[in-house]
Amino acid sequence: MAEEGIVIGCHTIDAYKQHMQQAKGAKKLVVIDFTASWCGPCRIIAPVFAEFAKKYPHVVFLKVDVDELEAVAKEWEIEAMPSFIFVKDGNKIDKFVGAKKEEVQKRIELHAAC
Repeated sequence: MAEEGIVIGCHTIDAYKQHMQQAKGAKKLVVIDFTASWCGPCRIIAPVFAEFAKKYPHVVFLKVDVDELEAVAKEWEIEAMPSFIFVKDGNKIDKFVGAKKEEVQKRIELHAAC
């Protein structure tokens, strides 16, 4: 099972698919942070995302670099960073674009409770 309390960096498509499948099997909410090394707001929100992983260990937190896994970014139609995709049972249930801590946290709490 995916590790709890940490942000899992997905560096290959196989690793990404494995974590998504495990989360789906466990019926867990997945929050994917689509980021880029050159993105200033992404660097600002990264430690906050790590805090959320510790605060919500029952949620799976994945980080995907859009330049590293372009196919995954295209699959989710990512056009700006940071983008947060909320997935349950393999389906997108929400999306938020921007580095607003309060908004990301509100959506985690909303969807993790479902």
